[in-house]
Amino acid sequence: MTTFNFEKYRPTLHFAPQKNWMNDPNGMVYFKGEYHLFFQHNPNDSIWGPMHWGHAVSRDMIEWQELPIALYPDELGTIFSGSAVVDWHNTTGLFPDEPGIVAIFTHHLDKADGTTAIQTQSLAYSHDQGRTWTKYEGNPVLGHPTKVDFRDPKVFWHTKTAKWLMTLATGQTVTFYSSPNLIDWQFESEFGDNIGSHDGVWECPDLFELVVDNSEEKKWVLLVSIGDNPQFDSGSRTQYFVGSFDGSTFTADHQEIQWLDFGKDNYAGVSFSDIPTEDGRRIYLGWMSNWRYANEVPTEGWRSQMTLPRTLALQHVGDQLLVVQNPVKELDSYFTKVVEIDDVLINGEETKTFAVDKSSVEIVLTIDNNDAKQFGVELSHTESQKTLLTIDAETNFVTLDRKNSGEITFSENFSNRQELNLQVTNQVKLRIIVDSSSIEIFLNEGAYAVTSLIYPDKVCEEIALFASGGAIQLTNSYISVSHSL
Repeated sequence: MTTFNFEKYRPTLHFAPQKNWMNDPNGMVYFKGEYHLFFQHNPNDSIWGPMHWGHAVSRDMIEWQELPIALYPDELGTIFSGSAVVDWHNTTGLFPDEPGIVAIFTHHLDKADGTTAIQTQSLAYSHDQGRTWTKYEGNPVLGHPTKVDFRDPKVFWHTKTAKWLMTLATGQTVTFYSSPNLIDWQFESEFGDNIGSHDGVWECPDLFELVVDNSEEKKWVLLVSIGDNPQFDSGSRTQYFVGSFDGSTFTADHQEIQWLDFGKDNYAGVSFSDIPTEDGRRIYLGWMSNWRYANEVPTEGWRSQMTLPRTLALQHVGDQLLVVQNPVKELDSYFTKVVEIDDVLINGEETKTFAVDKSSVEIVLTIDNNDAKQFGVELSHTESQKTLLTIDAETNFVTLDRKNSGEITFSENFSNRQELNLQVTNQVKLRIIVDSSSIEIFLNEGAYAVTSLIYPDKVCEEIALFASGGAIQLTNSYISVSHSL
């Protein structure tokens, strides 16, 4: 009889399924004080298989309660990715008494003869805050005569045109549809030809509006995840476009490719629907894995976890307008400051070390670079297992090296370095959050993110700050550790 160590690598601050397989976050919606997270789920195995919608709820997006499976496969197919919205004004006619939640998802039907599968969009609805679901009797509500990849509907209410808008992944493009009632859909436009990365199939789009630099100006942001292509080292990842949307057509402001995350392990992320106006945040959650090795990561009995939830904003960084992301404020109450680091000078070839041994750790650093050629942070999980973050002021590259971070033998690709080009100025700000099997790095107040899985035997025994070729100065810096959940 096989015995599993279910708890090894299990995160304390991130959502992971109690058992078996999970991938894309689905149907994220806020309703009556609860954040709902649905997710792609194979309840029969810890590798990808027949897709269901798993379900969890939370009051703060950090502590989650997993609920029974929400949506099961049926005669129309398995249940691929999608979204959920609150039908506040009964546009569907399904909520005559009070508002409820509607899930819009892809039915994926594999043909018995092995020919091309069929993907269509369908509805399900709940009158009891997502605890039970009824599939709409008129499913599917949207199909396509020729497109093979036709999936991942992300739906929102567009106030200016008073209609529902659907953003749908359609091969190497996204297609926009509109509806008065979530049932009858009309083609609006298609976006993606000759723009952005086409290294893999386009998946899991999301379209939303953000304020620019805390001003009166607003821009639309379109997220598009790019599926794995064995020709490229990166595996699956997510790009975004900033532009305008008139209720029918999205127009990007620029042609260059912009990546949401420079780590290997943030994919298929989308934002929560129906966050209250008085809150006003655009909150994002991604699947913390990469299709290059997702089925092989060394957890037993369960696989995959989500990123920390993040608040998105649009800010000018130099001459670029970037999507800036930072962990939600709800995370702060889970950490207690244990080490203050202020007015500390680290000369060339010198290291400052701090002993830390907890289930999760937060490192917040403000680094003034006097004249160092390189500087950074080394996490010692154990004496022999280390994860290294290096900032090179000469090449302007930030590198995360996990080749000695713990278990890496499950994939040759896993040990490849992760890096981003960063114009290293006199000051660099870092916020690093380390959990049982992940490290999330936010540079310069969220202008850049690096999300990465790691599989060490322990979270952390020691943190070392180093500089070479010159000196760095640390101010207003600290290390925090998490309380037990």
